[in-house]
Amino acid sequence: MKICIIGAGITGLTAGKLLSKNHDVIIYEKDSKIGGIAKTKTVNGVTYHTVGGHCLNSKNKQIMEFIFNEVLPQDNWHKVKRIAKIFFKNHYISYPIEFSIKEIAEFDEDLAFRITRDYFIAKDKEHATNLADWFEMKFGKTLANEYFIPYNRKIWQKDPKDMSFLWVEGKLPLPNKKDFFKALIKQNEDTMPHNEFYYPNSNNQNTFIEALANNLQIITNFEVFAIEKNKNKWIINNKFEFDLVINTSPLDKLPFLIKNSPEKIKNEARKLKYNKVTNVLWKTKPVKYTWSYYPSPNTIFHRHIHIGNFFKPKQNYTITESMGEHSFEEMIEHGKRFNCLLEPIDYHVSDHAYVVYDQNYKNATKIIKDYLIEIGLYSIGRFGEWEYYNMDVCMESAMNLVRKIENKFKY
Repeated sequence: MKICIIGAGITGLTAGKLLSKNHDVIIYEKDSKIGGIAKTKTVNGVTYHTVGGHCLNSKNKQIMEFIFNEVLPQDNWHKVKRIAKIFFKNHYISYPIEFSIKEIAEFDEDLAFRITRDYFIAKDKEHATNLADWFEMKFGKTLANEYFIPYNRKIWQKDPKDMSFLWVEGKLPLPNKKDFFKALIKQNEDTMPHNEFYYPNSNNQNTFIEALANNLQIITNFEVFAIEKNKNKWIINNKFEFDLVINTSPLDKLPFLIKNSPEKIKNEARKLKYNKVTNVLWKTKPVKYTWSYYPSPNTIFHRHIHIGNFFKPKQNYTITESMGEHSFEEMIEHGKRFNCLLEPIDYHVSDHAYVVYDQNYKNATKIIKDYLIEIGLYSIGRFGEWEYYNMDVCMESAMNLVRKIENKFKY
């Protein structure tokens, strides 16, 4: 079959890598560079992520085997230990916060007591109605109100009371009461899949992206502006004919590209919300952490990604990240409040960075996805499915679709 993939990010490249074994695949990418939001930028010899801090690991063994066996062999990677801190009540404490009650008690015993008491009396409800409600249900009122709700208000630019909690599973460590109790006795550790991760020996994530793209037909600087189904064929930009189309571009834009898509579908697409993100790369003093988080509204930064500690050998560089669009001057002004930040090197504002799980999310995405299934157009990945996927889950989404296609079109 002749297959079109829209978007050369991690999802599109993974699907292309697998499908090109048996099919004629062309990937269209509107940007001049491949990699989507995972791609890096090099300035003055330093390579950094302009959206997030894309580290690689997965509890899915198939993903890691695919990467090491078919994309970039394991000896091209080094392991990095995730050391994350939270700046909470003017103190740096260990991540995740629910395992750091002993540290909190060192500067505020009463707060540590209230967190502990509320955690143990918190009860699961049958159905949480919003994200704030979910945090109270899982972590107790004190920890929810002192940390989770203000931090999530900051990173999503939206009141958690007006958000869905559907994105949370797999994104946060959820200790049971026994694990919480153990952390009161001795310091517990971050057990999330990315508490240890792989980073290329080149100190450049584009090494992995380029390996993933190797031998694929990719046309960059190509914007898809029209998609049409004509009998059993798909026509791209009124000219190029395909048997199948796989979309990885944003779901909020896709219905407007499809010829004769119903107005109802377009209206649902208009309801989908996302956030931009603004980053500055800094030369810094030595920092021991890989990430640090800032829930306080006193700074526009919600986290620092100490990317120099991803490198081998380690170097002194940090990315400061803020949700939404901020001027370079505003970012630098807030940077002056952190003694470790010495010199700004580069500045970047993204477009689509993070999908927002507001109360319209569930219904709007279902209606759009049902329509795409009806017309036979596949849409996958973080923006194609409108899900808060990490790199490994994007790859898993692509693998699942490839299996579905191969089973459906067996010859």
